[in-house]
Amino acid sequence: MACVQEFSMKFNSRIKVNFEGGDLTSDAGLLLYKEFDHKLGLSQTVKQLLVVNDPVHHRDHPNSDVALQKIYQHLCGYHTDDHADDLSNEPLLTALMAKERLASQPTISRFNEKADIVTAKSLERINEMLQGCAYAIEPRDQFVLDLDSSGFAASGKQHGANYNHHYAQNGFHPLFCFDGLTGDCLRAELRAGNVYTSRQVVRFMGPILQRYQSWAPKALLVFRGDSGFAVPELFELAETRGHKYAIRLKANARLQSAAQAMADQVLNSQKLHERQVHYREFQYQAKSWNGERRVVVKMERPAGELMFQFTFIATNMSLQPRNVIRFYFQRGHMENFIKEAKNGFACHKMSSTGFESNAVKLQLAMLAYNFNNWFRRLCLPEAFKPSRMETLRTKLIKIAGKLIYSGRYWTWKLCSSFIYKEPFIQTLNNIQRLPGFG
Repeated sequence: MACVQEFSMKFNSRIKVNFEGGDLTSDAGLLLYKEFDHKLGLSQTVKQLLVVNDPVHHRDHPNSDVALQKIYQHLCGYHTDDHADDLSNEPLLTALMAKERLASQPTISRFNEKADIVTAKSLERINEMLQGCAYAIEPRDQFVLDLDSSGFAASGKQHGANYNHHYAQNGFHPLFCFDGLTGDCLRAELRAGNVYTSRQVVRFMGPILQRYQSWAPKALLVFRGDSGFAVPELFELAETRGHKYAIRLKANARLQSAAQAMADQVLNSQKLHERQVHYREFQYQAKSWNGERRVVVKMERPAGELMFQFTFIATNMSLQPRNVIRFYFQRGHMENFIKEAKNGFACHKMSSTGFESNAVKLQLAMLAYNFNNWFRRLCLPEAFKPSRMETLRTKLIKIAGKLIYSGRYWTWKLCSSFIYKEPFIQTLNNIQRLPGFG
């Protein structure tokens, strides 16, 4: 009979510890994500559409299984490839992946080496397919396409990692488009660190617009972006296709002069101790534009100051100037989406030396981000829907559970004192009521 090694606690000699508790997990909440995966078809779609140029077929760990393992690792917070070795016999993850052991760090590294731009494109296609399923469950007729870039710091000699003066760091400069109303990542593209914000933005937006033309041809689409995206080609793309836009302009002498003339008319020198805010509009044509466009200006004078501060927004929307400004500044949510992708899914951790491998890592992280965002929006109780990934891990994923085998069933016995039992059950019921795509 095997001897169980026990450890005594000095603070109380009656308390002992051993590691013979059986098949236990600390991530039992992943069962909810697997149930949603079954409904939406995540695993099935990855297995059907993932493309990896790898002639050596791994019997135990096909490339599609490695990609899915990475997605589930992201969900429970195990972001690095090295975590795979620590998780190799984790009972719940092995059960979800239907394996005796998970893929090891060397196996994941082999996947990273074989992955290329074709692999990244196939992951984009998987993301689009699954987003279409989510859209079919919750159709809408208004979309805000928020454009932004971000800085990903790099260490070492990584292909494509260059110095970016705006972020004052060496790394990458990816481009993102999110749906400002739902937080879904519509597209993400890894780029070299020294490219300008709007580089190839029209090409980047093409597949997104094609997708919505197919899903909702009569939907209202609005482009929203900061001054880095105030390029004629983007304005013309929106106008040609009948879409709306609200894009900030960098201040210049002509814009300042036009706004100052209007500010002089409303300056109240008797109330300099009070804050003043006014909204106006005028027609403006930059030298690179093919015609005049409507520009809305916010004129704000802080209390105690004499000069106005101006914010310029180019738009073809018919809203009143105040509402255009209000709509534009809601793009602050975009920063929260990118922060969630970084903090919750480590999308900025570009640890491979090859550019293509890092591009695939970004796509996997953003697919995990979207999968969680669809789960959050379609499955969670109302009180839980605003929760960020770290909160969901604490409340719904990090649950103690023990696997019990019987003749016909595998039963996961979850913690009896779990305080979020009712939201867990409600989430499971919500998932099972969804239409199935898998």
